[in-house]
Amino acid sequence: MTRESRITALAGLLLFGLLGRLAGNPSGLSVLPLSGYSGKLKAFFALPNEPVKEGDASRRIPLVPFSAKVNGRIGAYRLGDWPSEKREIANPIYANPRGFVEVTPENVSTRLSEHFTLGQFLTKDQSSVWPKYVVVQPRLVDKLELTIAELAREGHPVRRLFVMSGFRTPEYNEQGVGAGGRSEVSRHQFGDAADVYPDDQGKGRMDDLNGDGRVDTQDARILAKAAEAVEREHPELVGGIGIYPATSAHGPFVHIDARGTRARWGW
Repeated sequence: MTRESRITALAGLLLFGLLGRLAGNPSGLSVLPLSGYSGKLKAFFALPNEPVKEGDASRRIPLVPFSAKVNGRIGAYRLGDWPSEKREIANPIYANPRGFVEVTPENVSTRLSEHFTLGQFLTKDQSSVWPKYVVVQPRLVDKLELTIAELAREGHPVRRLFVMSGFRTPEYNEQGVGAGGRSEVSRHQFGDAADVYPDDQGKGRMDDLNGDGRVDTQDARILAKAAEAVEREHPELVGGIGIYPATSAHGPFVHIDARGTRARWGW
């Protein structure tokens, strides 16, 4: 075999391996260990035709294929159309989700990890429609678990992060698109973003993390910096971290996502 043919063969093998990974993981992002980097993931998602090891089968949550969505719906549940269905987007992080988790009153409390359940990530509309459908990326849940652990390490132990907004269907997201509002390509539509705050006091707002008697963006910054520390330790989970101040409608919160590229705003 000549040197040129060896190089060609090697390039072909590398390309084959890359395409194989992308076929199972269209975003091209790193594949998590089964329990995540946190060791706290309790479930994973798989399409019906994807092989699952016998010992892992009890942790499998089946996905309904994306192709089940017809005219923006699955059954009575309205989803809308993803950005790449409306126009071509070359960046693979905006690829359509592989599928959806079907959520019923019976499985809405299914635990995805030590601190998070399936129902926490549902879009906040269509309250009377069942079943519902949701997209949740394990890397997001893992990043949130690691952020909780990092807060404790820094002297701010919290029992949970309240998910103010998790998955948003494109139809729901579109209602807030515009100047100063939501992005047309919001990561919430791809299941790897959540707006969160610690609320161990159960007051419906962020806890006073720095103990200064006020709840403001200084407390949100502590949460944001904990998420940033997680990214330094686990660059595989890099993404967006945005700080939002209180308004008349809500208290301060932090947007955390695992899109695969670094983004910051509101700091």
